[in-house]
Amino acid sequence: MSLKEDLESEVADIYKENWERRDGQKVPEDTDLKLGNDGVDLEATILYADLADSTKLVDNYKDWFAGENYKAFLRCATKIIRADGGEIRSYDGDRVMGIFIGDSKNTAAVRAGLKINWAVKNIIKPKMLKQYPNTNYVMKHVVGIDSTSVMAARAGIRGANDLVWIGKSANYAAKLAAMSDEYPTWITHRVYDNMNDAVKLSKGTNMWTECKWAAMNNMRIYRSTYWWAL
Repeated sequence: MSLKEDLESEVADIYKENWERRDGQKVPEDTDLKLGNDGVDLEATILYADLADSTKLVDNYKDWFAGENYKAFLRCATKIIRADGGEIRSYDGDRVMGIFIGDSKNTAAVRAGLKINWAVKNIIKPKMLKQYPNTNYVMKHVVGIDSTSVMAARAGIRGANDLVWIGKSANYAAKLAAMSDEYPTWITHRVYDNMNDAVKLSKGTNMWTECKWAAMNNMRIYRSTYWWAL
């Protein structure tokens, strides 16, 4: 069978095969799903943590220096996400995706986002400047968070596959992580309206500024420059 015939047959099967779906009680691993049309449904809050201006970083600095900054950012973000109850299921270059489920998923995800902001400012930057006091590189980042139902499915081919996350929160969180780094943390109204005051207020002052997301039909979103100390 030629490659063309093989692809035609497999794509036709994808569209014809009925989906097997079930509610998830935990964030699935890739081994929990089959390569066919098999899906796990979750109510999940998705967090994307993205290193801003990484193109400028790799264009203007040595590859090893860029690599150290990638590693430092992703190491901190990953450990913080896990410490707040999130699961890591995807890395994409200079960003990581965390998945939170359960009754406190919005609060936990937002707290993790605020902690990442603190870690960048109070751990990564000082350590980088101590090692490289003459560098003019300034690390910036953005965290985007949204919460909806999502379906996890397995995509790719045998021996080269990964989980994909289908649902608004996965897409919107990724888009929010590409917003202006003047505000390191961006969340949707679905997160803001369902999170605890502990991550909403600081000494009685709202940590979040409301704005309209013009690209998404003026959807109500919130942004913040605050952090949560480790």
